[in-house]
Amino acid sequence: MRRFISNSTDETVGIAKIISKKIKPGDTILLYGDLGAGKTTFTKSLIKELGVNGNVTSPTFTLVNEYTVNDLKINHFDMYRIDDESEVQEIGIDEMFADKTSINIVEWPQKVSSYLPQDCIQISINILGENEREFIVEGIDE
Repeated sequence: MRRFISNSTDETVGIAKIISKKIKPGDTILLYGDLGAGKTTFTKSLIKELGVNGNVTSPTFTLVNEYTVNDLKINHFDMYRIDDESEVQEIGIDEMFADKTSINIVEWPQKVSSYLPQDCIQISINILGENEREFIVEGIDE
């Protein structure tokens, strides 16, 4: 387990940079945290650190946004609006999680827990203050 403290968006970008060097194709990253904790800010930073130069947006209404960098595919899921797990079958979530050549980043993973792969990187973001966040990262090499 690794623990990081962020006091600003710039520091969150720095945490994303550290984590981007530890993940590889086939990884699934699960992001836990309350509304406003910074899951989307972190995810956008992580996707940029992985090499995406274009506009990175939240898939709040589309459930998933796909990005490609060279041969790497990045799937960014936002499950906040899911009311029933079966809703994700339509987007081919099983195939996306099974693809060992892509990276999956999932916000609100607790809403689709029965679809998640066994070994995932888990990141919990806790609100400590107005701008202060604690990142607890499990499942990556130290």
